[in-house]
Amino acid sequence: MYHILAEHNDFLVVSKFAGVCVHCEPDRVGLLVHIKKDLGLEQLFPVHRLDKVTSGVLLCAKTSAAASELSQLFQNRQVEKYYLALSDQKPKKKQGLISGDMERGRRGAWKLCHSKNKPAITQFFSYGLGDGNRLFLLKPKTGKTHQLRVALKSIGSPIIGDRLYGHPLSLPEGILLHASVLSFEYQGESYRYVDLPNDWLLDEKSLPDTFVNTLAKPPVNTLVKPPVNTLVKTLQDDAVMAIEKPWALSWPVIR
Repeated sequence: MYHILAEHNDFLVVSKFAGVCVHCEPDRVGLLVHIKKDLGLEQLFPVHRLDKVTSGVLLCAKTSAAASELSQLFQNRQVEKYYLALSDQKPKKKQGLISGDMERGRRGAWKLCHSKNKPAITQFFSYGLGDGNRLFLLKPKTGKTHQLRVALKSIGSPIIGDRLYGHPLSLPEGILLHASVLSFEYQGESYRYVDLPNDWLLDEKSLPDTFVNTLAKPPVNTLVKPPVNTLVKTLQDDAVMAIEKPWALSWPVIR
């Protein structure tokens, strides 16, 4: 259901599994309830959204004061976020910017519009994997509902398993979209958490030695959860950099 990545006096960072709901649903107990019970916490506040079908880094505050401060960081776009996704359909463009207003469609889906009054904004790079799949590194500037799923649908590359947005395959738990990095400043200290997908992306035996060494010895103040098994057999150097240090790539500045 989850792994604990880090614990601070004011917050908790966990890796949420795909298919796990953060809040309670009519037929199942939510992740927050499980975490509070496991750790003996009286309260826990999620400070940002992570879809049920999405896996990866989730930041939760332990106090209402911390929740207010951390939530404000997200609202003010002071949190750097990166996601990884896999598609098996070739995109209309290999990298760039996807921007547009989002409107409600049918069956709970959203659609991207040409207008840009309050647009959802996503930057991305993509990398061919030599097996018909394509790895996407996504950097959202905004945090709209289903933003990344809609963005990849709009360029012809729906995420594997995302039937709501046009992919034919249905996966048991979720889709191949993973929140891999959260980076922020809190009360004068910098924090960065890197969480690699543990069930669909990387095989440590097939990675370049430099990447394996990095996983074994993560940078100071950066937490990395190593990969377990694989859908992708080989990775080029540029794709490795995208996964290992996405913040170090040359991202164009968005005003």
